Amino acid sequence: MRTWVHGAAVLCVASLMLAACASPSHPKARTHRVSKPHVAAPVARCPLTDLPAPTGAVPQRPALAVKVDNYTQARPQSGLDLADIVFEEPVEGGITRYVAVFQCQDAALVGPIRSARNIDIGILGQFGRPLLVNVGGIAPVLSNIEASPIIENDLRIDGSVVQHPPGRFAPYDTYTATASLWALQPGESAPPAPVFSFSATVPTGMPASAIAIPFSGTSNVDWTYSPAMNQYLRSYGATPDLLSDGVQNSAANVIVQVVQVTYGPWLENEEGGLEVQANLYQDASGSAEIFRNGVEITGTWQRDALGQPTQFISSAGAPIPLQPGRTWVELVPSTIPVTTTP
Repeated sequence: MRTWVHGAAVLCVASLMLAACASPSHPKARTHRVSKPHVAAPVARCPLTDLPAPTGAVPQRPALAVKVDNYTQARPQSGLDLADIVFEEPVEGGITRYVAVFQCQDAALVGPIRSARNIDIGILGQFGRPLLVNVGGIAPVLSNIEASPIIENDLRIDGSVVQHPPGRFAPYDTYTATASLWALQPGESAPPAPVFSFSATVPTGMPASAIAIPFSGTSNVDWTYSPAMNQYLRSYGATPDLLSDGVQNSAANVIVQVVQVTYGPWLENEEGGLEVQANLYQDASGSAEIFRNGVEITGTWQRDALGQPTQFISSAGAPIPLQPGRTWVELVPSTIPVTTTP
């Protein structure tokens, strides 16, 4: 009986407590939610162009350099409009050749692909462990490439990835796709570090609507600024430099990097053409002109080691920023006069 009375007392007390909690004299507290400002996720940007990555993420793969011919019979080329950076280098006989560097975008067809040159080592050393795609080369050059950080992919050996488009004839018929080339080195997955500084703000400079670089009679290069496109368009004299798909070669930035060249000691061909050499990285320096947004910024370039990027410095001693987008680097021998049209 005592047990029941104790339990009843407990129930009574509990009932009183519940009634007290439900009493209007104790109103329920209101919760105020504070909205947090929306913070946009950072945009992944391509390391070599500073443009947003096409797929939302930077591809986990190294820089891919393809040696593309620029002899008159090699034109029109394919794939250059999808490269992040294009280097134009002087080779024997007054002609030029391209080192087209891909990373963020793929090209279904690139070419025609030709042999390597010793100057390629200086160009590509600043990209870490880049892949170089070529069709052979003379023995001293191939030996020097093998001793460098560059990973060579000779299409004479990796013939399974080669394409031969209709209407092209040897030696101007070796093409491939960038996806096939990256697949040759599946263990290489480190993207390159940026080699340029970028800014949307246009540096102070002089107006420049056109650039003329007379490499030779077969490569009299002209760049003309298009305000509508905010790009420089490439031509040979009055003839637009068109690719095989009808697209004109263009660039957001054109860098004229003046280099001191020497010739030899190796023969490059049976006609007696000597290998063109240029010091691009051993305590190397020279004058430079950077063209972007219709403006010319005059400065210098310098580089002290193979693994370092080339620095482009203004007359005030500050790095010259590029416009985000594709860059075309013209390696111009010091003996060739470059003229600019305001």
